Amino acid sequence: MRRAIALALSLSFITAGPALANRCPRDMAAIDKAVQTAQLSSADRRKVMNLRQRGEAAHKAGNHEESERLLDEAKRMLKI
Repeated sequence: MRRAIALALSLSFITAGPALANRCPRDMAAIDKAVQTAQLSSADRRKVMNLRQRGEAAHKAGNHEESERLLDEAKRMLKI
């Protein structure tokens, strides 16, 4: 019984990683779309784009937690 539970937990963690990784590209696309019409100062626009670029780099490096944190901050600035 314990072995079955351990196996089920292991499989859930293995399959959760790729599912969570899909959030990053959706967030980047939302940021790209929103930044086109956002009323931001040039400094805030640069900060949003910097956060987005750093988020993409973290995503590509496999650090999805950091990517989500950076992209969430950019989305907060854009109010999306």
